[in-house]
Amino acid sequence: MQAKITSLTDSFSVASQIVADDIREIAGAGFRTLINNRPDNEEPGQLTSDAARGRAEILGVAYHYLPFTASTLTLAEIESFERLMAEADGPVIAHCRSGTRCYLLWAASELRNGTASAEVLIRQAADRGFDIAALRRFQ
Repeated sequence: MQAKITSLTDSFSVASQIVADDIREIAGAGFRTLINNRPDNEEPGQLTSDAARGRAEILGVAYHYLPFTASTLTLAEIESFERLMAEADGPVIAHCRSGTRCYLLWAASELRNGTASAEVLIRQAADRGFDIAALRRFQ
């Protein structure tokens, strides 16, 4: 697998940019839902959302495209993510360039649900090698 996967809960993981062959491994690892948080054409040569959707659907993995950047994340995207998670056939994996924006989205949802404070979530992310300091703007 080319992508780096980090498990955040028993049913949710984040990953760095995937390539087409990673989707077979994602399906083989038992993930039932794939969320793409990376805008198409953010970087030359990245797997497009249409190509990823086609590959995921062939392998029986539900695919959702919810693109944003850390600076453009809004409450609407957080709410969309929460709906996806509530309806998802799990476990779920979300990917972007490094996994950071997916982690930020998950943490924003956790913050909204009162699961943990922003500072605790930011510290936990840092311990895993992710900088989600942008979470503070959702306090």
